[in-house]
Amino acid sequence: MRAILLVTVFFLTAFPAFTQEKTINELKIGDPAPDFNLPGTDGKQYTLADFSEYPLLAVLFTCNHCPTAQAYEDKIIAMVEHYQAKGVGFVAISPNDPEAVSLSELGYSDLNDDLNSMKIRAEQKSFNFPYLYDGKTQEASIKYGPVATPHVFVFDQQRKLRYSGRIDDTEDPYVDPKTKDLTMALDQLLSNQNVAVAQTKTFGCSIKWAWKGDWTKKLKEQWANDPVNLTDKSLQEIEAVISNPSKKYRLINMWATWCGPCLIEMPELVNTDRMYRGRDFEFITISTDKPNKKEKALELLTKMEAANENYLFTGDDIYELIEVVDQNWKGSLPYTLLVAPGGEKLYAKEGVIEPLELRQAIIKHLGRYYADDN
Repeated sequence: MRAILLVTVFFLTAFPAFTQEKTINELKIGDPAPDFNLPGTDGKQYTLADFSEYPLLAVLFTCNHCPTAQAYEDKIIAMVEHYQAKGVGFVAISPNDPEAVSLSELGYSDLNDDLNSMKIRAEQKSFNFPYLYDGKTQEASIKYGPVATPHVFVFDQQRKLRYSGRIDDTEDPYVDPKTKDLTMALDQLLSNQNVAVAQTKTFGCSIKWAWKGDWTKKLKEQWANDPVNLTDKSLQEIEAVISNPSKKYRLINMWATWCGPCLIEMPELVNTDRMYRGRDFEFITISTDKPNKKEKALELLTKMEAANENYLFTGDDIYELIEVVDQNWKGSLPYTLLVAPGGEKLYAKEGVIEPLELRQAIIKHLGRYYADDN
């Protein structure tokens, strides 16, 4: 019996897509606040009792990767500054299982939703509220029942739910909202009034429940089966690639089969492409191998699942190639460039990339919000 139990536990742990589906019921107005016991990005453990000093408590379900959630970060920081002195406590909870978040869903972020990434985001934005991780068990999130990120729940001094829904009526951080729902709810509660509109719909990214991560596995299988090609390019053709006449930002990586660091960093470059390829972005590799090594180069690219644009330099003079790619390139491999439409070089790295640094450079120009695509 013990052996069967151990096998079952291993199976559910090793294959999270088979996690049993659970019923999610969103809290109703008047319901008590469920307790939680969650780690924060500051290294502390938090429960509901840690916020007992506040007559009102706003529990915000949000996350790193969602563009809508990111669009509200500055608004939340400003609201905490304004309302905390008036007796309103704020706590943010990330409900997402990181394993259920596909790379294709990270197109507006440089980070996933794991706890370490949350710590980075909290530091980047100087969050003035606790930011808690519920992605391991999702127990608190299941009890509250958020429908999207962001979703805010406001509780009174008896910790009864008085407001549930959106922060305001626009996800565009560059547009002033017509209705500031959360602000109105807090002002009314602080004035001992009933909340006029106690519940609203909320728009944003779906919650990444552990038992709904099956499609991320299917997407990985699809990527693994995508065809990989390697096309010959002359010096003049490489020059055209670097000048970038397209409307997309180009990430260009110079590599070779004999370059160990090139092979080490390639999986992270492929992952970066999978993150941003749904936007105005493309990844191009340029092999500096001799033409008689083309088959070997293609074999390695296929192993790396590099189903992007891959080129092989066919010219005779490697030093001419160096000058065409970037006059600041000293010639060592790997070499990585981010080139804007029209050819402006926005980022350059000689040697192995640091993935977060590269993704920060990319997202700086692509933008973190849906509004940046307009």
